[in-house]
Amino acid sequence: MGTLMNILAPLETGGYRPPGVEDFRLSGGFIPGVDWFNKPLVQAIIAAILVILLWWLVARRLKVVPSKSQFLAENAYDLVRNGIARDILGQDFRKYLPYLLALFSFLLINNWFGIFAPFMYPTFSNIGYAYAFAVMSWFIYNGAGIAKHGLGGYLKNSLIPSGVPLWLTPIIVPIEFLSNFIVRPVTLALRLFANLFAGHLVVLVFVVGGAWLLQNGATMNHAMAGPLGQVAGGVAYVFSFAILALEILIGALQAYVFTVLTASYVQSATAEAH
Repeated sequence: MGTLMNILAPLETGGYRPPGVEDFRLSGGFIPGVDWFNKPLVQAIIAAILVILLWWLVARRLKVVPSKSQFLAENAYDLVRNGIARDILGQDFRKYLPYLLALFSFLLINNWFGIFAPFMYPTFSNIGYAYAFAVMSWFIYNGAGIAKHGLGGYLKNSLIPSGVPLWLTPIIVPIEFLSNFIVRPVTLALRLFANLFAGHLVVLVFVVGGAWLLQNGATMNHAMAGPLGQVAGGVAYVFSFAILALEILIGALQAYVFTVLTASYVQSATAEAH
């Protein structure tokens, strides 16, 4: 333990600054004096263009014997159409399929921006973008419910579950209001943000810490600190690539979960009774 502490002590006192929340606070730079035109916004614009362009190119060049790109696109489309929209929403799935497909594609591209150069920053590790998409899904599922049942009918279905005694309604209504109208969008956003933020922060810790140990391990004062420090740095640096590979899976999983939950909320809002 003493040797380990001697190795780690310079990380606190020797000029090393561990990555933290401040590394995710990006100022402007693309347009001088315009702070809001930053890297996450540029990535969101690029992702929107890519979603439109990729699906347009695939749709206009469909072949009986699909190419590799058409095969991948068809599998992604089948996942959203049959695995999410049709399975969850039933016969009315087609009216919501364009939104769900665009949502999944946009989330996936932005999540993978945190893994691949030259971006190396997941757009949704910025909480504002996660809340924006949660609010957009909030409008979608509430709008679908109002369109199906009318405002009064939708509020009745959402706030008063069937079979609840009248005397319990003063307790049930506030709980259902918080659950359906407040908690859902907040948890939808936080789940996406927290996974992307935490994953990218872990990668930063291993990359920056590993690189620092590799460069400065040999200058540590303790007799065993130098060799062990450099070995630890090399292991951390190599391990960061394994975490990056895991982030590919997490990015896809979070895009899928967000899309599934959005479809589930639409189904709940349009159901005849709760």
